[in-house]
Amino acid sequence: MAQTIIVADDHPLFRAALKQAVSQAVPDAETVEVDSIKALQAAVESHPDADLVLLDLNMPGAHGFSGLVFMRGQYPGLPVVVVSGSEELQVMRRSIDYGASGFIPKSAPLPTITEAIQAVLEGDVWLPDGVADKIERMDSETTDFSERLASLTPQQFRVLGMLAEGLLNKQIAYDLDVSEATIKAHITAVFRKLGVRNRTQAVIAIQQMEIDPTDQSLSGG
Repeated sequence: MAQTIIVADDHPLFRAALKQAVSQAVPDAETVEVDSIKALQAAVESHPDADLVLLDLNMPGAHGFSGLVFMRGQYPGLPVVVVSGSEELQVMRRSIDYGASGFIPKSAPLPTITEAIQAVLEGDVWLPDGVADKIERMDSETTDFSERLASLTPQQFRVLGMLAEGLLNKQIAYDLDVSEATIKAHITAVFRKLGVRNRTQAVIAIQQMEIDPTDQSLSGG
């Protein structure tokens, strides 16, 4: 049975490069391409037996590590490899702490990306050469908030993302094709799970998941 690999990145050129690496790593794999967290959720729901997700940290609908944390919480059996343009050791450490099965720098050559995909599909955790020893000596970045975030349902996570973008209840209801009352119920549940009391606190809390809230130059992934 052919393996299914989901490539989640909002840059078409890099998606094409990842797709090429997948085809070299697993010649008969089915590759599903998505460019947002919303599309990723839909892809995982329609491919429940997917074998691997290659995840860009900064796509529409994600705040840094929030997409990774959500995926690990909702689909714990599905390996997720972070693919990022940010190559700081701290980012790699947080990725592993939040449950990633590997970290591939976007600067990596195609053969290296191919090797990483093969390793993770075989059950290994893949990191660039020399990184594992360095990040083992760093403090863990797992937080109580990340565990709370992982407990959100897919629809609650969508609502939280829209809240973080500043959308009103009626706009969220329209976008998700549900009633405002349903959205209010979701928001109440989100606040309770995250341990916050209002929108402002929820937005501040999810900013903990940013790669580096003080440096927006990393927003390219």
